[in-house]
Amino acid sequence: MQRIPEVDRNNLQEATAATLDAVKAKLGKVPNIFLTMANAPALLKGFLAFSEEISNGRLPASLREQIALVTAGANGCNYCASAHSALGRMAGLSANEISMNLAGSSSDAKAAAALKFTHTLVVERGVVNDGQLAQIRAAGFTDEEILEILGNVALNLVTNYFNHLVDTDIDFPLVEASARAA
Repeated sequence: MQRIPEVDRNNLQEATAATLDAVKAKLGKVPNIFLTMANAPALLKGFLAFSEEISNGRLPASLREQIALVTAGANGCNYCASAHSALGRMAGLSANEISMNLAGSSSDAKAAAALKFTHTLVVERGVVNDGQLAQIRAAGFTDEEILEILGNVALNLVTNYFNHLVDTDIDFPLVEASARAA
């Protein structure tokens, strides 16, 4: 059971209702995470603005989903593993690739380098050494893309931690991240 309930859609400030309507228009539904985030409209709007901006960066949607998956796997976040498995399929990832991503690997060498770097960022709390930075560059990532990887990790840490705090009811087909955490 959720520890912080979802908002009552019939009892919202107009601006928050409009924000949730925009989420529904974009995703086809309002996931429970956003219905719960709406308890703090500043958090919801800030998160969505950051998400929108980072989605307009240089990293393709499939890699952004892979970053979300490895982050969910490393943090044992079942909500995010479930949501990003569904979104990953929509971005063209196979079931096998999604499973590999949750465990921190990929069948694609360049994506695998990004996921290894992502995993390091998550488990080492952002601390990387010169050799790790050289490896991600050698895999073909520019400084801009490396910083976008960090931005995507930060975005997903917010949702991972949010879901751990709230114990958000999962409204996607369940994928267990904790069993895949590296």
